[in-house]
Amino acid sequence: MSDTPPKDASPEKDLHRARTSPQTRISPIWIVPIVAILIGAWLVYDNYRSRGTAITLVMTNAEGIEAGSTLIKTRNVEVGRVERVSLSDDLSTAEITARMSRESEPMLVEDSQFWVVKPRIGREGISGLGTVLSGAFIQLEPGTSSVEQREFSVSDQPPVAPAGTAGLRINLVSQLGNSLRPGDPITYQGYTVGRVEEASFDADRRRMDHRVFIESPYDRLVTESTRFWSSSGIDVQLDADGFRVNVASLESLLGGGVSFGVPDDLPLGLPVEADTTFNLYADEDMARQGTFNRYLEYVLLVDDTIRGLSRGAPVEFRGVRVGTVAAAPWEFTAPQPETRSGFSIPVLIRIEPQRLGIENQEIDIDEWRSRFERLFGLGLRASLKSGNLLTGSLFVDITFNPDEAEDYRAETFSDRAVFPTTSGGFALIEAQVTNLLDKLNRLEIEPLLEGVERNLSASEAMLGEIRDLSSSLQALIEDPDTRSIPGNLNATLEDMQQTLRGLSPESAAYQELTGTVERLDRLMRDLQPVARTLNENPRALLFDNLDTRDPIPRAPRND
Repeated sequence: MSDTPPKDASPEKDLHRARTSPQTRISPIWIVPIVAILIGAWLVYDNYRSRGTAITLVMTNAEGIEAGSTLIKTRNVEVGRVERVSLSDDLSTAEITARMSRESEPMLVEDSQFWVVKPRIGREGISGLGTVLSGAFIQLEPGTSSVEQREFSVSDQPPVAPAGTAGLRINLVSQLGNSLRPGDPITYQGYTVGRVEEASFDADRRRMDHRVFIESPYDRLVTESTRFWSSSGIDVQLDADGFRVNVASLESLLGGGVSFGVPDDLPLGLPVEADTTFNLYADEDMARQGTFNRYLEYVLLVDDTIRGLSRGAPVEFRGVRVGTVAAAPWEFTAPQPETRSGFSIPVLIRIEPQRLGIENQEIDIDEWRSRFERLFGLGLRASLKSGNLLTGSLFVDITFNPDEAEDYRAETFSDRAVFPTTSGGFALIEAQVTNLLDKLNRLEIEPLLEGVERNLSASEAMLGEIRDLSSSLQALIEDPDTRSIPGNLNATLEDMQQTLRGLSPESAAYQELTGTVERLDRLMRDLQPVARTLNENPRALLFDNLDTRDPIPRAPRND
């Protein structure tokens, strides 16, 4: 049996067989739409693959940011574009949706930093002028972390130090309401070695918190003994030590800043770790005093005025500073000790043994307290004295007063031991003036006035006599005979001058006088031997021969 169809088959039968056959044929016309669909799918996939990653940027203010036109750059290379700008659900911030390029995905890590670049004028100069015409853009600083992140905060200011920069980040806390802002300099001996990165106020702890960055290799300067203090503007101090003006760098003068260093007589210490917290002091003196963390607290009960005594005033022993005034006054409303009849003003002081050059030694506070108790019994007393006559500032002076040693009685005030006091210089002067006034009041003025009146009467009589004597002297001077005395005296002097002129060496009188003197001289020389002989043997005046013997008397002869 053959499969060949019969020759007499009709076309209608062939068409019927084609419709009822299990195999179908695709028309070539479908090739075009299928290829178009494949190409479109490929374009969609390629576009999705090349679009990159969408990220969310959070800003406090979206000033200058426009959807579809604001670019995201790093090293001035475009790596993304802002797609949408909207508000957050709580309306507190602006949320920006940006599309990043595929090549920038490795940069989207947790420590990457974003900030807005726009024209700025600050202490560092003028920056961002290129954005005046092109508009603001967002700068990306890639981080070094390996943890991916898709939501970031955008800062209004550029970071002080880019991520990965070698250096040290530490924290500063203070009770100062200073004006430190991000970007303010951190200086060491006047040289800028870092910047302030963050500044905020902690309302719960009521303090200022600052985060600063110290560049490498200057981070080695920060040790356990380092002290930080504010160097904002001009520091003018007018206290018991006199008048002082300290000026930091020009940049600190215009804005503000922080300085640091290691106080004298302290070891340098070991380097610190990152995120170490330091105290920020008001000035260098306060930073220096911050090293004296071991001290004794005493209360002075002052009977004199404390006007001019302020916090931080020195406490000195014979000119050597041994402490500091902590508060003046202190606990003003606390009850007075029962041993006192009057009201005294309390002043809190601190005795700081570390000021005596023993910062690096172990200090036994109890031993020092016992030592001071013994000294109180020997007459150790405190008083207020003037430190500067120009400013009127006072300081606490400690010295021994043996006269008051027996009067010491231990007292306490508000759980603090009382440091015995004595009257200061002003009080002594006031007492002396009061005593003088009392003595003047006790004086009998009337007898003194009577004596003064008698003395005035006697003085008037004497003045009358002096006046009469002056009149007599005036009459004598005006007498014609008295006035002729100078003329007579001049004539006498002229005659004497003529007489002396006659005795000149060329005159005959002078020659005759000279000859007489010469003859007298020869006569004296001739008389010298006679005078010498008479001096040696007075008998020579009576006997011619001095060698003859004295005659012997004889009896008469009898013839």
